Amino acid sequence: MRIRATVAAVSGALALSALAVPAAQAVTDSGTPYTLNVSFSNVTIANAIKVGVSNEVSTKYSYTLTHGADVDITASDFYTDAFLYKGSYSDTAPELYGDNPATCTATSSTTATCTGTVDIYPTDADPKSADAGTWSVAAEAVAFNGQDQNNPDLSKVGYKDQSGLGSTLVQRYSKLTVDAGPEPIAKGRTLTVTGKLSRANWDDNNYHGYTNQPVKLQFRKAGTTTYTTIKTVYTDSYGNLKTTTTANYDGYWRFSFAGTSTTPAVSATGDYVDVR
Repeated sequence: MRIRATVAAVSGALALSALAVPAAQAVTDSGTPYTLNVSFSNVTIANAIKVGVSNEVSTKYSYTLTHGADVDITASDFYTDAFLYKGSYSDTAPELYGDNPATCTATSSTTATCTGTVDIYPTDADPKSADAGTWSVAAEAVAFNGQDQNNPDLSKVGYKDQSGLGSTLVQRYSKLTVDAGPEPIAKGRTLTVTGKLSRANWDDNNYHGYTNQPVKLQFRKAGTTTYTTIKTVYTDSYGNLKTTTTANYDGYWRFSFAGTSTTPAVSATGDYVDVR
């Protein structure tokens, strides 16, 4: 349930900015919700959310809801949730919500722990590729107080939102391939290693090459467990990788990408080369 959208809808043309009335003001305008006596703290959410081109991605969050004695958080028409926004907190900022309100469990007479999910659907162009990177966390609550939610007296509806509660990365899922050859190969001969770094595009729901990115060529000798970096290679304008090296031992070759704020780190599955 998108609470901000719900409150805005039932108020007709009411701008969301009008919801942020100062707590000290008494609301007399029947078309304006009053400021609900709640606050939000202790938000937890994943450090990064990796989103591909087709599958829904759900990320859990939790926060502490503190409320006045006059707020009945157990009422059937009380709703609260956390959500993400990009850039400055405003009516026009891109936002990501969950499909349902949070579930709250009272921890005292005036506090509760609330949990829920942010649900992202890349096939709905939600978000756009340009929006990848850092997103901030906000939370909100609304109490309809028995009002008809389709036609309420808004002066009897309480609403509160709070921004700047935390942050997370919403990233374009990445893929990395590798192919080393020829194989088998004679010891001391030149080995050619190719691959491609690509990432999700949320605008057309396809994977495209990630251009001009540093990627490490790594080797793991057969019988060992640790990869060693041999050199750094840059992707071309299509995300392709190609380099050469000397084959001295049996083992596994891979490319490894450290990631950026918009794109998560990824390592290719090692390609085994038999050296004879």
